[in-house]
Amino acid sequence: MGGPSRLFTMYRLEDYDYHLPEDLIAQTPAPNRDESRLLHMQRFRNHVEHLQFQDIVDLLHPSDLLVVNNTRVVPGRLYGRKQTGGKVEALILNYGQNDSGDDGNQRSYQCLIKASKQARAGTRLIFDADLVGEVRGFSDGVYTVRFTSSQPFEIVIDRIGHMPLPPYIKRSEDEADDADRLRYQTVYAREQGAIAAPTAGLHFTEATLSKIREKGVGIAPVTLHVGYGTFVPVRVDDIRDHRMHEEWFSISAETADRVNRAKKAGRRVVAVGTTSVRTLEYAARKSGCLTPGTGRCDLFIYPGFAFKIVDAMITNFHLPKSTLLMLVSAFAGRETMLDAYAEAVREKYRFFSYGDAMLIE
Repeated sequence: MGGPSRLFTMYRLEDYDYHLPEDLIAQTPAPNRDESRLLHMQRFRNHVEHLQFQDIVDLLHPSDLLVVNNTRVVPGRLYGRKQTGGKVEALILNYGQNDSGDDGNQRSYQCLIKASKQARAGTRLIFDADLVGEVRGFSDGVYTVRFTSSQPFEIVIDRIGHMPLPPYIKRSEDEADDADRLRYQTVYAREQGAIAAPTAGLHFTEATLSKIREKGVGIAPVTLHVGYGTFVPVRVDDIRDHRMHEEWFSISAETADRVNRAKKAGRRVVAVGTTSVRTLEYAARKSGCLTPGTGRCDLFIYPGFAFKIVDAMITNFHLPKSTLLMLVSAFAGRETMLDAYAEAVREKYRFFSYGDAMLIE
């Protein structure tokens, strides 16, 4: 009877819950990126040690291949008002992924909208003298908005937009967001399109990356534009019934070749962040080798998943009952991971996007 009961435990949403004091939710980043703490977990020994993120250089092997997600967060949170006067907040969900047929000054995007009353089709939204929007439709909680700008859209959005920080980071409209524009972005961010940062990468500095390269570690990029799905809670009791939102990804032929050669040679592939993990495993799900190309990833990784590419990962501490906690539990074991989280709480690690990091190997 023990076996089937233990199996069922792997799939119950309630078994991915844990107690987290609110004061451990990081509201601001560490003073310097690489001064965050690092919990080093050796999963097969069920052993943890408490280090600083700078120690990552010593923990990586010279033969390792580090895979990073080079997506760039769009300052796509817009504050404005309806033409009738009511306040409105919009979050662009698919920037850079739905521009066909639009010109430099007109764009149609899917958006989340917060307002006192639902914005109906035809509602005019005024964000700035240079930017207005018109609601064109609404489906499954998402609006389609046609934006018109008096200057190129990229210039306007960069000037008036705010970083889309997750809801557990408390910022008023007035407090957002010069520091966040810098710190809620990895130093290697290149491809614009995400609505949330791949937060495990926030700890790296250019100096740390240089030391890693000097050690002989290779660094290869993939792109996965973190999307709306990252904020969607699991609402089913059996996690196997949860469905992931799709997120756009791209893997170059060069990165695929480097990863495949590393695996063939028995070298470790170390993924920076759960987004890199999902991208790699999604693209290798059929053949076991990494396939280059672009597409939409909807891979949900939970215990029982067989990893084909990733040998170690760097990650932050994730929300209770989240798909990200399920992913790391699939990699390290649910009980092992929850024990590590309990120790992190006792040691007063900082949690979530601006929090501390883990190396799981």
